[in-house]
Amino acid sequence: MTTSQKHRRGSAAIHGFYHQPTKDTDPYSLSRIQLLDESMFSVDTMQGPTISFQTYKDEEYFTLESSPATTISNFFVYDSPAASVSSGSRSPISPQASHSCLTDPHHSPDNTYGSPVSGSSSADEDHFLRQKLREMEMSLMAPESEATDSCNFCFAGATHHQADSSFATSMIPKLDIKQVLVACAQAVDIVDINRAAGLMHVLDQMVSVSGDPIQRVGAYMLEGLRARLELSGSKIYRALKCDSPISSDLMSYMGILYQICPYYKFAYASANAVIREAIQYEPRIHIIDFQIAQGSQWIPIIQWLSQRPGGPPVLRITGVDDSQSAYARGGGLHIVSQRLSQLAASLNVPFEFHDTAMTGCEVHREHLMVQPGEAVVVSFPYILHHMPDESVDTWNHRDRLLRLVKSLSPVVVTLVEQESNTNTTPFHLRFHETLDYYTAMFESTDVARPRNDKERINAEQHCVARDIVNMIACEGSERVERHELLGKWRSRFQMAGFQQCGLSPAVSGAVREVLQEYDRKFRVEERDGGLYLYWARRAMATCSAWR
Repeated sequence: MTTSQKHRRGSAAIHGFYHQPTKDTDPYSLSRIQLLDESMFSVDTMQGPTISFQTYKDEEYFTLESSPATTISNFFVYDSPAASVSSGSRSPISPQASHSCLTDPHHSPDNTYGSPVSGSSSADEDHFLRQKLREMEMSLMAPESEATDSCNFCFAGATHHQADSSFATSMIPKLDIKQVLVACAQAVDIVDINRAAGLMHVLDQMVSVSGDPIQRVGAYMLEGLRARLELSGSKIYRALKCDSPISSDLMSYMGILYQICPYYKFAYASANAVIREAIQYEPRIHIIDFQIAQGSQWIPIIQWLSQRPGGPPVLRITGVDDSQSAYARGGGLHIVSQRLSQLAASLNVPFEFHDTAMTGCEVHREHLMVQPGEAVVVSFPYILHHMPDESVDTWNHRDRLLRLVKSLSPVVVTLVEQESNTNTTPFHLRFHETLDYYTAMFESTDVARPRNDKERINAEQHCVARDIVNMIACEGSERVERHELLGKWRSRFQMAGFQQCGLSPAVSGAVREVLQEYDRKFRVEERDGGLYLYWARRAMATCSAWR
């Protein structure tokens, strides 16, 4: 498969998923959408355009608006698959209907659409804009003609105004992607089909999976908005069919992400530093990992225990798993068991692995097989936010699981989570939060690899994009990405009977050692009993300890 083919497939197959059209007629399907009959492009030569909607003669129209310095009125009609939200047999998330994630020849690393317009616009440009304004105003006085058939961006009025579509298109690079995305999300939130379709058409020209960070985030968020508008979010996972890359490819993508950004290493280094202090004198240790993955977190722990004065303790590890992790490994938990057992045997560490192949929502006390006399350690690495809470399920598995763990009387529980607030926030606030968080994340991956690095693009598509789409497109039980801030986790743990443990300097020291391999914009900060990982001024993840 060629690179361009991979990119096209990646656009529709967010994290290895593709969209299949539903058999039922989509209530939002329109064979022809005549949009924005009265549209206004406003250009602020000092600050750059912003987005708003106004009403004129009882008609709503879409404006790209800033200060009242210059206004260009353009009358146009959309009549293209890209503009329609859904059309019969074609889904808006498909490559044919969505250009947002295709490899576009005009999207280059130097073509940044999110930057504001420079304040040094020349007088010639201002004169040109005013001249266009006069031309458009003159068209108001001309008899209205038939719209040109099969045009993506055509003017109603005198035929010669069709040539001005290039001028309108030239305004797109001066727009701010974030503002257009937010305006589109507002339209999707109130199910305003015309506004949403028009803004999606604009965004198609602005985003790219191979562009700068905001262009890449915008590409995936645009797919999420399309999916939400077509299926209202709740049906999205039922309309997606797994077509993931083979397990070896997925593991490779995860490995690339592990290398180029420290989010996973932060989790393992900080949690292990806490755990070492808690078990350094324990003769029998039982570690319960609610996201065992490859079991890589426990390799340094086994090596450290093998060197403990007086000989190594007896170690048991219980691995909680799910089908997605099993797919990424290319097999069940026996792969993890074999890997860790061989290591422990080579280091003369008495070892036993317990297989718990189920999700955290399915786990009950009897599945964990805790034995008397064991020092129980529980690890929650980027997994507890997947557990539905009281806003989703009457069982409230998030708090139920915490109460279950507390009943085991653990010597320590480590929690590592993304520092983001997307659980119960309304859609528009969640959209802002997701946009801000993942823009920062993509900025942090951008500095690690060249802009056109295919491995980084694949890693983002297959390991991050699906989370973004899930947060934007889905609601209720279908939305599994439900992050909370450390303050909220603190409340949950305390309600379950836990007390927060202070973190020693060894914990932050272990993380700072890891961060030496990465960009200087990564830093750690100890605050409110937790350890925060920052990218520039944005907190990205936290580690905390409880007992």
